[in-house]
Amino acid sequence: MNEFSPVRIVGAGLAGSEAALVLSAAGIPVDLVEMRPLRSSPAHAGPNFAELVCSNSLGSEKLETGKGLLKAELRVLGCNLLHMAETVRVPAGMALAVDRDRFGARVTEAVCGRDNIRVIRSEQLAIPEVLPAIIACGPLPSESMGEAIHALLGGEGFYFYDAISPIVDASTVDPDCSFIGDRYGDGIGDYLNLPMSKEEYDAFYEALMSARTIPAREFETERHFEACMPIEALGARGPETLLFGPFKPVGLRDPRTGLRPHAVVQLRKENVQGSMYNIVGFQTKLAWPEQARVFRMIPALRNAEFLRYGSVHRNSYIDSRHHLLPTLECREKPGLYFAGQVTGVEGYIESIAAGFAAGFAVACRLRGEAPPVFPADSMTGALLRYVTTPAPGRFQPMNANFGLLPEPVPGKKKERKGRQVSQALESIGRFRSESFSFDPFCVK
Repeated sequence: MNEFSPVRIVGAGLAGSEAALVLSAAGIPVDLVEMRPLRSSPAHAGPNFAELVCSNSLGSEKLETGKGLLKAELRVLGCNLLHMAETVRVPAGMALAVDRDRFGARVTEAVCGRDNIRVIRSEQLAIPEVLPAIIACGPLPSESMGEAIHALLGGEGFYFYDAISPIVDASTVDPDCSFIGDRYGDGIGDYLNLPMSKEEYDAFYEALMSARTIPAREFETERHFEACMPIEALGARGPETLLFGPFKPVGLRDPRTGLRPHAVVQLRKENVQGSMYNIVGFQTKLAWPEQARVFRMIPALRNAEFLRYGSVHRNSYIDSRHHLLPTLECREKPGLYFAGQVTGVEGYIESIAAGFAAGFAVACRLRGEAPPVFPADSMTGALLRYVTTPAPGRFQPMNANFGLLPEPVPGKKKERKGRQVSQALESIGRFRSESFSFDPFCVK
């Protein structure tokens, strides 16, 4: 007879699915509650778990980037969803991008295939009474769950907006006005680059700034996370701003001229077949007819067919700095854990990491072990420490970046990131060997 009662996890997104698999691997039964497809959110489209709604990229694989180092650590730790992502990846230069449909189906199959995970397709209306439990409702909780979280934590919740980039039919992109290549020659040419002259860029910018947007509703106050700023909001800071962002030409040369264009828009494959392209960095809240009109001013997109227009949706998160311990346990309600973007971690791989951490902490607790805190000089530990350390001012979501890490061991400044990478991987490896009494990886 199993000695453990089922742990209830609310939400089968990236964080909830990873937490469920970690607990399952530890021999702990799970009741995974997912309201889709009975009820959906403004951003989700299907019934599969771990649905990716904003981009199909889990970020750079380079160790010298925050997301790259975080992924390397998760591989050492035994992360399940990262392994599954790698089995359905699509070419994206130095980034890990996936075929979203295959990824969602793969995660759903893996979770549903575990004998000790029971999937409950229903809406969770309140905070679970039986603890421990994990809230991994994502950034778009149902109204009932959002109200329950706010009632538990007190005061009013706050939120930011995450805009979704458009997708175009690859066959409708003009090959005579584009070229294949990766910035600075990195990768194997998985990005399609759309060059623009100064005159073309100036005309585009003028149209963008005068285009009609979808206004926020009366009860919504816009607080954009810097890394997900709508393109028109970035442009409002000045015409040069976009040239340092999604139109950045640095590191690219048009092979037809041998020169660096004035501006470059990049397209990234959305699926394995390469039949769809995501317009990189073009998250937007322009009205749909305006998106077609303005974005077709880019020469290579003059005849583009948009398979999905950009949109915006409300993303909620809690002030984890004042409500969560470093193990992601709620200060107000011991035994209740939060995971994923609702904690204020920003990004897909960051959400997976938070799900892994919450599942690991609960597994340790139930196995009679004190949940250890991830090392501060690892990217995983630094990110969790940032979102759970009390600080003054308004809390802003955070993604994995080297600014979160402590100063490295002494050495040459230009080798700083390399030393931080070595330190982080050494620490996370030692943490794995000393703190894990079970193998969290169960997707063979």
